[in-house]
Amino acid sequence: MSYLVPSEFVTKMIDAGESKVFMAPRDALIRAFMAGAILAIAAVFAVTVTVQTGYPIIGAILFPVGFCILYLMGFDLLTGVFVLTPLALFDKRPGVTVSGVLKNWGLVFTGNFAGAITVAFLMAIVFTYGFTQEPDAVGKIIGDIGEGRTVGYKDHGAGGMLTIFIRGVLCNWMVSLGVVGAMISTTVSGKVIAMWMPIMLFFGMGFEHSVVNMFLFPSGLMLGGNFSIMDYLIWNELPVVIGNLIGGLSLTGLTLYATHIRTGAKRLPA
Repeated sequence: MSYLVPSEFVTKMIDAGESKVFMAPRDALIRAFMAGAILAIAAVFAVTVTVQTGYPIIGAILFPVGFCILYLMGFDLLTGVFVLTPLALFDKRPGVTVSGVLKNWGLVFTGNFAGAITVAFLMAIVFTYGFTQEPDAVGKIIGDIGEGRTVGYKDHGAGGMLTIFIRGVLCNWMVSLGVVGAMISTTVSGKVIAMWMPIMLFFGMGFEHSVVNMFLFPSGLMLGGNFSIMDYLIWNELPVVIGNLIGGLSLTGLTLYATHIRTGAKRLPA
């Protein structure tokens, strides 16, 4: 069979989380660096397609190509480990501790950020011909995105902070379904289809993904966006990271774990 039933793929999720907790720091950093870099390239691709066609939905349809590539190569995103590694802790896998889970998150965050900001710098060179002229059309759009999704939220105060947090929650609900979807199938085509659907949805609806933002906002600063590093951290990255953690873990990881591994007692026949 090319399809795993829920009890099988949820066990696979726990196994994956356990494996990531015990991964060598060197490997965790390299895999996270490549994941951040590839996702950044996919974001550039999606914005470029949107500028070329004038239809944002086409960029959303094509953006998941980056997620599919990085997953198939075995690279790690922060949004994915937020869901998988805690399950190994909740399942009481031997040797899995809170400190081990947090260490993995720290390594993956660092690697994702390094990969994303590396691509941000490389693409800023491309957009400006080595910083010798104003950004091209795609570069200007990326700068505007950074400004609109930091000070744009800031202008709304508490309501803006709540909005960005909720967009982070909804984002990793969808993204984590993509991670899980890839485990449902044992074929490459099946994995790609299962990943593509929720990733397209999150990007098309403008939800907030912490790793995509690790590219968009540093890139925006390099390309002349009118916002500060503190605007980026306070009015985007930090609330999005928290939202991504809560959304992915509560709406995907724990719901699947609770109903397919730690199932409730069956009802007795009447």
